[in-house]
Amino acid sequence: MNKRTGAMVGAAAAAIAAAAVILPNANASQDKPLTPRTFTAASAPSAARLAQTLKADLPDRTAGWYLDGATGHLVMNVLTADDVGSVTSKGAVAKVVRNSMTALKAGTRTLSDTASVPGTAWSIDPRTNKIVVLADRTVTGRKMAALSKATDGMDGLVSVKRSQGEFRRYDGENAGQGAAGSAGQGTGGAEGSQGAGGAGAADGGAAGDGGQGAGGAAGGSAGDGGQGGGAAAGPVGGTAIFGGGSRCSLGFNVTVQGAPAFLTAGHCGNESESWTADQAGSQPLGTVQDSKFPETDFALVAYDDPAAQPESAVDLQDGTTQEITKAAEAAVGMKVQRSGSTTGLSDGTVTGLDATVNYGNGDIVNGLIQTDVCAEPGDSGGAMFSGDSAVGLTSGGSGDCTQGGETFFQPVTDALAATGAEIGAGGGGGAAAGGGDAGAEDPGAGGDAGAEDPGAGGDAGAEDPGAGAEDPGAGVEDPGTGVEDPGAGAEDPGAIGSGSDSGAGTESGEAMN
Repeated sequence: MNKRTGAMVGAAAAAIAAAAVILPNANASQDKPLTPRTFTAASAPSAARLAQTLKADLPDRTAGWYLDGATGHLVMNVLTADDVGSVTSKGAVAKVVRNSMTALKAGTRTLSDTASVPGTAWSIDPRTNKIVVLADRTVTGRKMAALSKATDGMDGLVSVKRSQGEFRRYDGENAGQGAAGSAGQGTGGAEGSQGAGGAGAADGGAAGDGGQGAGGAAGGSAGDGGQGGGAAAGPVGGTAIFGGGSRCSLGFNVTVQGAPAFLTAGHCGNESESWTADQAGSQPLGTVQDSKFPETDFALVAYDDPAAQPESAVDLQDGTTQEITKAAEAAVGMKVQRSGSTTGLSDGTVTGLDATVNYGNGDIVNGLIQTDVCAEPGDSGGAMFSGDSAVGLTSGGSGDCTQGGETFFQPVTDALAATGAEIGAGGGGGAAAGGGDAGAEDPGAGGDAGAEDPGAGGDAGAEDPGAGAEDPGAGVEDPGTGVEDPGAGAEDPGAIGSGSDSGAGTESGEAMN
């Protein structure tokens, strides 16, 4: 071997040795479990993006996901231990489960075919990896026997629970049914008040006041009769609307090809073609253009005044409003608020997606969002929102705002897609469903990693009180939050990959999906 050949051999050997050191280290770095990322309500879009990435990496090998409210960790259900590393290496928590999403969805179809019992509801719960079936207090005798017959053959796939109330739509009658009908249940408190202060819009003011119609939607404190103006110059989400002897609530102001309109519940839209801002019908508001119920539950109402410029906002029932700039997909564990003309402002958590509810009389609605937010008759159509994002339209449920219960919502994103509407109306601003980043993030930093560092910007900017944004990080569209994750609330036996996160996803501690 000459010197030149020897030198070449030596160089090649050195290169191989270097590769032997570098490549294993690189692989180890990729496979090394990361400390689970922590997400907040404001960084929910980041959680959704991470979940979508994981599902794309593990096609047909995941079974839903959610965020544990106690830790803020994203928990991804996987079918085998072989996939745990892929999940933990990206900063999520892996939980090995028994039931595939295919099996769970097949189970819901079986229930639809064999257990269509009035007073029942069901959805897939990613936390227990089961279909959770709710039976209200009317499900007894032969109805309960039929439900049991259908579910008994689905051992390990279904759990059945009782609801103390009775599933019903939440539209209400006109007369004497302002928010005063639930005085003291909202954020107000003055004797004889509207319960939630500005919720006096339900009949234009305090009981017997006569009030100011839609102007009261954002008006005044609990004790002043909600007399108009306030932070909103016209009807906004949560405002009372009247038609056909019924009282419902406005959901969200939208535009359709530039024309002003609003969304409400479809069962409200079916009650009357024309809607007014006052019980007497002297303040015309809009005319129904499209109404869908049952199966789904939304209506599009065009403002009678084509020059109207209603604000894209929701009444917070304290004299102020929350601007709405976009629509977002719901997520199991997402923290949400609801504004309605009976009970004012309430808050809670999304507990399930893609829920089916049988209200009776053939009124079966699919694809709903299940929550633990309370509501009562008259709240139908009212806005469910998270920060500046429109999320749902109140449909119905069981219970009330005294004892609690379950409430179901029509997803806003589905209603927008079906009607061609966009969030916002006239000059009220806003964007299309899933609208872009409104610049709410902390301009001082970027990247999704901000969710782990309260001092960083990005989608977790809400953790930084100096970020100066109303909804830091929520300005990015949610590309499919909970697409395969239609869960319902239930306990989570635990998860893998989180160290101290052995109780990830307990019933009381979910944050967002």
